Amino acid sequence: MDDYPMIENHGLIGDLQTAALVTTDGTVDWFCCPRIDSPSVFGALLDKNKGGHCTVRPTRTTYATKQLYLPDTAVLVTRFMTEAGAGEVLDFMPVTGTTATPRHRLVRMVRCVRGSMTFEVDIAPRFDYGRKPHKLYITERGAVFASDGLELTVHPVREPDDERLLQAQTDEGDLHLSLTLQAGQERGFVLESSADGPPREIRPAEYLELFEDTIRFWRSWLGQSTYTGRWREMLERSAVTLKLMTYAPSGGLVAAPTAALPEQLGGERNWDYRFTWVRDAAFSVYALLGMGFTEEAKSFIAWLGDRAEEKAGCEGDTGPLNIMYRVDGSSDLDEEILEHWEGYEGSAPVRIGNGAATQLQLDIYGEALDSVSFAHRHGMPMGHRGWKSLLTILDWLADHWDRAEEGLWETRGGRQNFTYGRVMSWVAFDRAMRLAADNGRPSAMGRWKAARDEIYEQVWARGWNEGRAAFVQHYGSDVLDSSLLRMPTVGFLSPEDPLWASTLDAMEQELVSDSLVYRYNPEASPDGLRGSEGTFSLCTFMYVDALARAGRTDRARLVLEKMLGYANHLGLYSEEIDPTGRQLGNFPQAFTHLALIDAAITLDSALNARR
Repeated sequence: MDDYPMIENHGLIGDLQTAALVTTDGTVDWFCCPRIDSPSVFGALLDKNKGGHCTVRPTRTTYATKQLYLPDTAVLVTRFMTEAGAGEVLDFMPVTGTTATPRHRLVRMVRCVRGSMTFEVDIAPRFDYGRKPHKLYITERGAVFASDGLELTVHPVREPDDERLLQAQTDEGDLHLSLTLQAGQERGFVLESSADGPPREIRPAEYLELFEDTIRFWRSWLGQSTYTGRWREMLERSAVTLKLMTYAPSGGLVAAPTAALPEQLGGERNWDYRFTWVRDAAFSVYALLGMGFTEEAKSFIAWLGDRAEEKAGCEGDTGPLNIMYRVDGSSDLDEEILEHWEGYEGSAPVRIGNGAATQLQLDIYGEALDSVSFAHRHGMPMGHRGWKSLLTILDWLADHWDRAEEGLWETRGGRQNFTYGRVMSWVAFDRAMRLAADNGRPSAMGRWKAARDEIYEQVWARGWNEGRAAFVQHYGSDVLDSSLLRMPTVGFLSPEDPLWASTLDAMEQELVSDSLVYRYNPEASPDGLRGSEGTFSLCTFMYVDALARAGRTDRARLVLEKMLGYANHLGLYSEEIDPTGRQLGNFPQAFTHLALIDAAITLDSALNARR
């Protein structure tokens, strides 16, 4: 399986409607079009032979590579160095705006900066996860890959009278090019989906305008950040990454731009994350407002309001909110397996869609209400229609909070009375009461208070395990769970409470491995899936936050500094880290970058207070 790049050896580019991964050797091995949750056009990340790719790299077999972003942007530079010369590939996608469109452009510019260098360019799309055939049409001004329902056009970047440096060949519908450049020379091409005309030569001046507009957009957007504390560059890179994973037409944030990257190599924990989870999107409000990005927070509040007004699933088993949606707000997430793909490094099955969409996860109601309350405190009040929708949600929750559920981690081993779900149900009623009181809104205050207080007493009576001297994953168990690191964050208990200190100590002994944190122990609490998993990056950052709130700032800072060392060369994180330090799971993961921002802001504030 040596032909697969390591998951962390990728950079991310995008146009706020879709995104692409680019390896450190210049290969686009994941690109879905026209949306981030659409079928793939390039998918070699999940099957190196059948997935399709777009590669630009030196013809020499031996070369060194480096990869970076142009400062404060999402423009990716992959550098190649040999004794004979040095070259660069610039990759970016011009931003498309807030109106959904099938037209997207992926720009790939190649330049020689020293000596001379010959590049090989392979463009080999495989439409609809490799399930749809295509035809290749070549003209004097470019090429078109045509499949049923989607076309990909290749526009060369050059002046009409430029020397023709590209040598083209075709092979069973793929395009192979050879490009020799001397120092100072630059050539490239634009891949455009659903172009409004035939292939054409794009003049360098037009390319330069696209490039400068893209640079200007990202630097202007990042310039809104108000964060000036420690680790600022890491937080800003996380913010750009989160923006790349936001579908601008709806404001929905996907959990990751990828599908089926394994949590264990060769295992079955391979899920599709290209959807918007209510939980993740709610967390984005805290992180983005914490850095000053108000428009993105407003977009999520509007997105949540739309979902609440739809009352999706209200007549079913899972309540008035689904746990996840497609980026446009629809809920057709049927899970299927791509039997013809082998999976990353042979990790099958390759799943698209997500069967967990129909699960009952009670915590999402607390996260939704908490984010609405947080936004309200930052000058973003909810309107009348939104409030009426929340009343319907809370009425349902008052009848159903005391139920077994699948829980935050989307286990497939049967429902349990998860402590975290109860805590977040407490949050839902608590925040609703505060919002109603602060704004004079109509409410079922007495019913909400009764439910809130009953949950509180129940969690202390059944969620606390005297034998472990800790809060546990679900009632009747002795299993620890890192989701409970958020208990002091949401105000269920004081971070200085001795019983919380005891819980934190127990977690450190059982779930923490040299600063890295596991979600829980699958052997002690079977989740219905075979195999094991790595440590969860999200949980490590939640651990930092909990330590900082508990006054253990020295320990929190050491854990954070260690964790920052596990980022890839661009500052990106996948979902998990295995014992060797290798990144696993979908990449990059929004939840992890959101937790990074929250943890850094909390710790920075705690360190300043100590000084």
